Amino acid sequence: MNIFVFVKRVPDTESKIRINPTSTNIVFDGLNYILNPYDEYAVEEALRIKESQGGQVTVFSVGPDEAQAILKKCLAMGADEAVLIKDESEELYDGWRTARIIVAALQQHYPDFDLLLFGKQAVGDDNSQVPAMVAEMLGLPQVNVVTKLEIQGSQGVAYREIEGAHEKVVFSLPAVISAQKGLNEPRYETLRGIMAAKRRQIPVLPLEQLGLTEEEIKPKVAVVKVEAPPPRKAGQVIDEEITEAVKKLVAFLHEEAKVI
Repeated sequence: MNIFVFVKRVPDTESKIRINPTSTNIVFDGLNYILNPYDEYAVEEALRIKESQGGQVTVFSVGPDEAQAILKKCLAMGADEAVLIKDESEELYDGWRTARIIVAALQQHYPDFDLLLFGKQAVGDDNSQVPAMVAEMLGLPQVNVVTKLEIQGSQGVAYREIEGAHEKVVFSLPAVISAQKGLNEPRYETLRGIMAAKRRQIPVLPLEQLGLTEEEIKPKVAVVKVEAPPPRKAGQVIDEEITEAVKKLVAFLHEEAKVI
């Protein structure tokens, strides 16, 4: 079983985000970056499949040199290999471009795989687009937002939570799966794994070696404006007797808040 997992470097969810007033993006300086939380479920699932059925787990990331830090975290968790598809572009929030780069890397350099695992979305942009786009470009079956996965031979069964029920999907390999919270409980890196990962040299595949023209990876999405949400208004206190307070509250909800 040859399993590929695709992960992304994202700002820490506890980071304070600042808007860059001179561009259509955020201020990246000073941000702390982490492995995308949903991708951790994908890595963990790959490791569990490997432990039960054998095989190899290779982790990929599209991004700058700094993305090697999250790849080393995956190696410390137990992944066998890691590859950086080097792209120095600033965050463009365009899932199609990322998917096109991944597909080119697979077709030209890493065509031998049985399963492609992704997190269901990256918390930096919340697009939830890349797994489905990769599957479409490669012509592979896909199941997204998976909470349980079973692989037997050349077939798999995936379970998804839908409103009021669970959906069961049977598919053939190779396939694309995106992981949802609840699929598993990601493991912590071991000290031995951390020390071994520090010594590993991660292969780098430059974007230029994919043979893609600028037009082929030109973003399909343009960010027109980025702005912070408006500050919340101060709350209002109604300091009246109960009968009068209820009248004022109902009037406020009807005339200003317009919720009744």
